Amino acid sequence: MSLRQLADAAGVSAGLLSQIERGNTDPSLSTIRKLATVFGADLSTLFAEGPPPAVHVSRPGKRPKLSGAEGHMTYERLTPGRTDLEVLHGRIAHGESTSDEGWCHPSTECAVVVVGAMSAEIAGLRYDLAIGESVTFDSRLPHRYLNDSGAPAEFLLSVTPPNP
Repeated sequence: MSLRQLADAAGVSAGLLSQIERGNTDPSLSTIRKLATVFGADLSTLFAEGPPPAVHVSRPGKRPKLSGAEGHMTYERLTPGRTDLEVLHGRIAHGESTSDEGWCHPSTECAVVVVGAMSAEIAGLRYDLAIGESVTFDSRLPHRYLNDSGAPAEFLLSVTPPNP
């Protein structure tokens, strides 16, 4: 597949893909999801380096990172590339959201707030979450996370199975 064909299939510009390929920019989480969909792959497989180990230790500063638009939303992947479970450490700045609109995928999610406060918008309903609180739901419902609490928030997100 040519760069132009991939760009067209993913709905992104060939220039963006070229910049990513050359290491001049990092793709947003939205772009990574689009590429995974084109390849028919789970999001986690784009970061896999062979079969996952039987035991995986995740260390700060050495984790794969995903970021949203303009770097205000970031995830660190705590689990290796597996097909059964993905755990992410999310950081979301005040006024940011994980996506403009809710989106769906065939998984189950559990998010627990570890710093600050944030909201989960699921099937059009808003659930405000404070530190220590969690929400678990069927990810086939349109959903997104947002932060209008006035301060940065951090959360742990478990997804099973991982989604593209």
